[in-house]
Amino acid sequence: MRRVAGSMDSQGEHRADYFRRSNLFVMVAILTGLIYYGWAVFSTSTIPYDLLGPLGTFTKYLVENHKTLLNIGYLITWLIHIGEALYALKLCKMKGITDPSTQRLWLVQTFFFGIGSLYFLLTYNPRKKSW
Repeated sequence: MRRVAGSMDSQGEHRADYFRRSNLFVMVAILTGLIYYGWAVFSTSTIPYDLLGPLGTFTKYLVENHKTLLNIGYLITWLIHIGEALYALKLCKMKGITDPSTQRLWLVQTFFFGIGSLYFLLTYNPRKKSW
């Protein structure tokens, strides 16, 4: 069983397999946004603009008037997520999270959910060993 958020071993030291799952609401919101953004970039003709209210109106405006910027923004979004995921790996090593499977969990979660995941790793403060 994987240890989570603030788990400690019997001596009170934080473990090398620390992992905390992102908030479900944040995960759903970010994933929905990324899927909708991809839909607006790759399949604009299938979006039911009229059924989406102000969001549909705004999306239609962007698609019709700023398609190039929309495409560039989509690419930048994924480049940022890649950068955040790689930074998460670096943070794992800096904070003593050495378990490879835990590092992969942080990498994948941060790739898909960005700052919604990275926040927990940034705020994680492992205790120093006291001799």
